[in-house]
Amino acid sequence: MSISLSALTANIVLNGFFEDNSFVSGVEATAADAEVFQALSAAPEASVFPHLARWYKHIASKGDAINSLKASDAPVAAAAATEDEDEDDIDLFGSDDEEEDAEAEKLKAERLAAYQAKKVAKGPGPAAKSMVTFEVKPWEAETDLDELQVLVKGIEMDGLIWAQKGQKIPIAYGVSKLQINATIEDAKVSTDDLIDKITEFEDYVQSVDIAAFMKL
Repeated sequence: MSISLSALTANIVLNGFFEDNSFVSGVEATAADAEVFQALSAAPEASVFPHLARWYKHIASKGDAINSLKASDAPVAAAAATEDEDEDDIDLFGSDDEEEDAEAEKLKAERLAAYQAKKVAKGPGPAAKSMVTFEVKPWEAETDLDELQVLVKGIEMDGLIWAQKGQKIPIAYGVSKLQINATIEDAKVSTDDLIDKITEFEDYVQSVDIAAFMKL
């Protein structure tokens, strides 16, 4: 994959920011998140920028609704990045008035590396977690939901904890669906991967939906 150093710089800074923050400002998605999301040229690689990728995926899931997010008076990501910069006495960006050249990019990369090294030295903060409510729809009314629940809860992943018991929710014509909660560590567990694992029980499962997603 080819990526410019400027884009790499932005991804490094944003990944560091979203390591400790769920959204650009405040405790919910705002117009500031939409602005940063639209400024990114492509989805970040989760293996390289796990915290940024988690935020990007959450905002992308809102679809066209991101254009109607309300504004926020709270500081945005760029301001937060600047505060971290002041705290560690590191100038990440240099002067905006000077034309960037190869030497300036090199210096910027060195400062970013030093900044990231300091963050690592401080040690990781608490893992970001979410509670997800899955709704698993069977093929027919005769499907044993108790047996299906055993199969679903048998899925094991690092950072995944299933609720003790799910619920049977009636749909129609005698068919019920299984609703079950799971607590996940955002950096370790992808909801898409989890859905794929549940749908592998193809003799039982017709579809899987996320009914609720709540940051903890």
